[in-house]
Amino acid sequence: MTVDQSLELLRNVVLMVVTIAGPPLGAALVIGLIVGIVQTATQVNEATVLFVVKVIGVGAVVALAGPTMVRSLVEYTRETIGSISRVVR
Repeated sequence: MTVDQSLELLRNVVLMVVTIAGPPLGAALVIGLIVGIVQTATQVNEATVLFVVKVIGVGAVVALAGPTMVRSLVEYTRETIGSISRVVR
């Protein structure tokens, strides 16, 4: 295995992590920011409101983007398993 192949594998892993974890984490970030602003404006500082809204929002994002995330994960796994013969040489 050459250095270029190792870097390519590492790049693919990082890209896959961003692809899978990015949408739910981005949704949680945006929802947290919006709910925080609303709570500050209304002076209602209840932690359960933020938690419930985040769970619903992240669940919705996973439900909507889930098939795409699973499809890309399956494709990545197939490519990785298919490239074992090139890596072992």
